[in-house]
Amino acid sequence: MPAPTPSSSLPPLSVLDLAFIPEGATPGRALANSVSLARHAEELGYRRFWLAEHHNMIGIASAATAVAIGHVASGTTRIRVGAGGIMLPNHAPLVIAEQFGTLESLYPGRIDLGLGRAPGTDGTTLRALRRDYASAERFPQDVLELQALFGPAREGQAVQAVPGTGLKVPLWILGSSLFGAELAGMLGLPYAFASHFAPDALLPALAAYRARFQPSEQLQRPYAMVGINVVAAETDAEARRLFTTAQQQFTRLVRGTRGLLPPPIDDIEAYWSPSEKAQASRMLARSLVGSRETVRAGLEALVAETGADEVMVASAIYDHEARLASYAILAEAHGALAAQAPPKRSAA
Repeated sequence: MPAPTPSSSLPPLSVLDLAFIPEGATPGRALANSVSLARHAEELGYRRFWLAEHHNMIGIASAATAVAIGHVASGTTRIRVGAGGIMLPNHAPLVIAEQFGTLESLYPGRIDLGLGRAPGTDGTTLRALRRDYASAERFPQDVLELQALFGPAREGQAVQAVPGTGLKVPLWILGSSLFGAELAGMLGLPYAFASHFAPDALLPALAAYRARFQPSEQLQRPYAMVGINVVAAETDAEARRLFTTAQQQFTRLVRGTRGLLPPPIDDIEAYWSPSEKAQASRMLARSLVGSRETVRAGLEALVAETGADEVMVASAIYDHEARLASYAILAEAHGALAAQAPPKRSAA
C-alpha cells in the first residue's frame, strides 16, 4: 500500500444522505430536508451529495433513488449529485443507463453514478423486486454493460440507452469488502468504501484497490473516497448526545428491528445491552463525534491514516437544524486544516 497522504494535505468533503425519516415526520418531509441539506452543503463548499438505494426500510425515503437525485439536483445549482449507490443487481443495466442518462441530460456535468453489489434490502424484499441473490454474481459483467451503454454508439448496435449513449456518466464502485476494491482497481474506476457502517476492512480494501489499479479512460490514477459518520456540535457533550440517535439506530440493526429515526436520549447505556453496545459500536467505529476541535483532530488523523482522496460524511441526526449545524461545524474544521494544505486531485 502506498504511504498515506500526509496530514498537511486535506481532501474535499462530500455528503451521503439516506433521506432519514425522523419520528413524527413523513417521507415528504425527509425529502424536503434532503434538498435543504444539499443547498446548505453547496453553500459550504462540499463537493458532492449522494443518496442511497434501500428498500422496505420505513426510516429511509430514498428507495426511488434516481427520482430523489433529480429532486435534489433541481433544487441546487453547482454541487455534484448522485447515487451512493444504485444497487445494480436490482436492475437491468439498460434501465439505469436510461435513468442516469436522463439525469445527465437534465443536469449536465453534475451527475455521479455509484454502483453497489449488495441488494440494499432483505431476502423477502429482494424477491418482491423480482430479483435473487444470484444477480450479484453478474455484477462485474453488469458494470461493463453499463459502461458500454454510456459509451459512443457502435456500428450495428441494436440496443441504445436514450438518453445515455455517449454521455459517459462517471461511474464509481462502492464496497465494504475486498471484492469491490479489486474490481474498481481492475476497471480503473474511483472507489468509495462504506466505512461509515462496515469499517473492519477499510485499510485492506484501500491497499487492494491501489495495488490492483489499472489506468482507464475515466481515471488515470487511483481515487479513493472514505465514508465516515460525523456528528459535530458546539461541545463534545452535545455532540455525544446527538450521536445517541445513530447508536439507537445501529442497535436496532443488531436487534433486527426497524423504525423511524429516533430522537437523542440522555442515557444510551440504559438503552443497549453490553453485547449490543459492542456490536453497534464496532459498526460505528469510523465516527467523528464532538466539537469543532475534536472533529478537526479526528479528520486530520483519518486522512493521515488512509490517504483518502475524498471523505464522504453521513450524519444520522434527528433534528434537521442540528444536522445543518453539524455540517457547518465540520466545514469550519475542514477549512481550518485545508488553509494549510495543497489541493487534492479530483475524480470529477
